[in-house]
Amino acid sequence: MTGGRPSVVPFAAAFGLIVAAEDAYLAWLLWTPETGWDWFMLVPGALAVLAVAASVAVFLGRARGWLLLAVAAALPLVGVLGLVVLFAALGGGSAMWAAVLLLVGPIGALVLALRRPVREWTGTAPARRSPGGRRGTARAR
Repeated sequence: MTGGRPSVVPFAAAFGLIVAAEDAYLAWLLWTPETGWDWFMLVPGALAVLAVAASVAVFLGRARGWLLLAVAAALPLVGVLGLVVLFAALGGGSAMWAAVLLLVGPIGALVLALRRPVREWTGTAPARRSPGGRRGTARAR
């Protein structure tokens, strides 16, 4: 597929938006009516903004967008995995299975961001040198 957007790119961007929604949901879970917004709610909020920016970068084919999406997916993945382990140690139940369900977004985004078509779509700019190498006035050795 030369010149066109690979078919996997919109799915990677969509999973990035799912990660952003999950981050916003985790921020909402941390909110308490008594105190309102606390400083620790900034972490999932910042991760949500990062995931949205990464999704847009991947969709538009910006340089290194795949790397930004991979980071935006890996950080929540580690956090949610910690929640799964914590809830499993506390006895499992519905809270653990809800946390396991939250793993779908980050895993999907990470897997799709690391696929070759997405990496090539959001790779660096094409080389500006000719395929023959350097050309100068000096004599070849």
